[in-house]
Amino acid sequence: MFERSVEEQELKWQWAGHIARRTDGRWGLKVLEWRPRTEKRSVSRPARRWTDDIRRVAASRWRQASQDRGLWNSLRKTFVQQWTSIG
Repeated sequence: MFERSVEEQELKWQWAGHIARRTDGRWGLKVLEWRPRTEKRSVSRPARRWTDDIRRVAASRWRQASQDRGLWNSLRKTFVQQWTSIG
């Protein structure tokens, strides 16, 4: 089970980089950044978003970091390592 979790995190990181590098205007990146405006938020901690884990490692400029594949691949190791230290 532990190996599967690591593999899932690697795939998540690779997919985020793939989507962020796209320039064809498709909806993938728009979905990642979408924030609903009409819903009322409950009184609690803000919902955790898919990109929150990415931002924890690559900071708020993660889309720019993904353009440099060498940097992105080195950050992948850090991203996956945070999950191995939790487990």
